[in-house]
Amino acid sequence: MTTFVIKWMVKEHEAGLLREFLRVHKKISKSALADIKFAGGELLVNGEPSTVRKSVVTGDEISVRFPPEEISSSMTPLLIPLDILFEDDHLLIVNKPPGLPTIPSRYQSYGSLAQAVLYYYEEKEIQSTFHAINRLDKDTSGLVMIAKHRFAHSLFSIQQRNKEIKRTYLAGVSGTFNEKKGTISANIARNPESLVERMVSEHGQVAVTHFELLKELGQNSLVALQLETGRTHQIRVHMSHIGHPLLGDDLYGGPIDVIGRQALHSWKVSFYHPFEEKEMALIAPLPEDLSRLFGHIEAED
Repeated sequence: MTTFVIKWMVKEHEAGLLREFLRVHKKISKSALADIKFAGGELLVNGEPSTVRKSVVTGDEISVRFPPEEISSSMTPLLIPLDILFEDDHLLIVNKPPGLPTIPSRYQSYGSLAQAVLYYYEEKEIQSTFHAINRLDKDTSGLVMIAKHRFAHSLFSIQQRNKEIKRTYLAGVSGTFNEKKGTISANIARNPESLVERMVSEHGQVAVTHFELLKELGQNSLVALQLETGRTHQIRVHMSHIGHPLLGDDLYGGPIDVIGRQALHSWKVSFYHPFEEKEMALIAPLPEDLSRLFGHIEAED
């Protein structure tokens, strides 16, 4: 089985104690360092086992072998084809089809993206569990970012909290717009009368959605959306709130005569890859049902 090893060369401004190099410059958490020490990991300086108390100088090679990860016993790996858009040692980005939950739930415990990824890891002998950086509703298609080890998940989660991962969604919505662009700022809370439904409520969590009209679809519209927050069902709730529910989204009042699921696709993502040290951007092709509904879409930078 593969364990994850990351190597760095110490730069001039990074010289000092190994602990500071790892904690300050490479953002390895205190708990992760404890795992490395006590759960089967290893720290090497120029190929020699070391402790965090060792001093490192410019040009030293630092290797971190992270402990093997325990695979979740609650999820059975399943052979479900993955549409992989990007993969390296640290990150997997897939184009999730509609109808597939990101993780198992009480409503659908068998068949999920998580189980498909675990099967893929098993086939590739990758010793890791499922680390979703973002999640999509079952019937929402498009980009899902998955970290291949805990350290990568930690770094991408920091980016997500700092709003440094930019996502654009496409949605087919009911009705037409007078304005080209707009912002919806409305708190979202659970609907106390439903197990799954959310609602706009002044007592809910802050939620902000930006939208831009791309084109009209007859009496309906195609919009691009970006989120400042990541509340459950945020796009669906917000668009319904302003009188433009998603096509196919019967939970929030959308018409179901055009498409059989909510017309929502996680389309584009841009982010900084902390291991490759470069900016990246990807686009997820539309599934067949949305391609028929939306037609050709220009992907502008």
